[in-house]
Amino acid sequence: MTGKYRITLNMEYCRSADYSFVKGVRKAAELGYRFIEPMVHTGWELLSEVDYFHSFSMEEDPLLMKEICDTSGLKVSSLSGHSPLMKPEASVARLTRAIVLADSVGARFVNTDEMVKPEWMSDEEAHQVMRYTLKKIDMVARRHRVFVCIEPHGIYTKTSDGLMKIVNLVPSPWIRVNWDTGNSYLADAEDPYEGLEKVKDQVYHIHAKDISMEQSDAERGLVTGAPVGCACGDGVVDWERVFSILDGEDREIFLSVECGTIDQAERSLSFLTQTLGDRLIRD
Repeated sequence: MTGKYRITLNMEYCRSADYSFVKGVRKAAELGYRFIEPMVHTGWELLSEVDYFHSFSMEEDPLLMKEICDTSGLKVSSLSGHSPLMKPEASVARLTRAIVLADSVGARFVNTDEMVKPEWMSDEEAHQVMRYTLKKIDMVARRHRVFVCIEPHGIYTKTSDGLMKIVNLVPSPWIRVNWDTGNSYLADAEDPYEGLEKVKDQVYHIHAKDISMEQSDAERGLVTGAPVGCACGDGVVDWERVFSILDGEDREIFLSVECGTIDQAERSLSFLTQTLGDRLIRD
């Protein structure tokens, strides 16, 4: 069975350029992207308010995001709604609003991870708290039919077993995996391709993050993730192997390019389009 993929662009690509959300959307369209993955936040973030940062406030009318994207001919594939699952006083409200926003703009995925564990919290307590958070979030996700996808990025999710332990804390068809190709490689806790093989049935979204040899030499085994990588195709990730693992899955999977510069975003789109060939959905 041949895989079915769509390419989208995580808005972190324009952080180094100090772009606003509006300017970042317009540039993504100019580069040839048809979908984006915006970052969202609660409250009124200073740099975003003065147009130096791309994150979109969930205090705004959700349809404002759609209006901005419609103007540039783009659609929202997913939201980067990363919230600390071990801190329910923050994550429940934040993820609830992200799910509602995603539904309002036609996106079906909200991505998150466990984030940082407080020093005073035991492993058992951490998983109990995450179960509570995910139970609350699952009720919202079910109503809105939006997938909450957990990615490898922290101390528990750096292995596929640890990732699935969190995903399975609350049995739900709406809690799934956002596989981050770069984070799984950098963590070096297991072979990243063997890890993907173990979770592939649950992968509904991918952060397409490549890692340069320089970053690999400096950070592999020392971190559990990174905010962005290099251009897809310029680094150490074996993309053909990634796709060969996922090609048997009978669903569309979004590949969200997670790179650090505008130039890398442009080259990533070219590389992935060429590499995917007929596996890329073009309608």
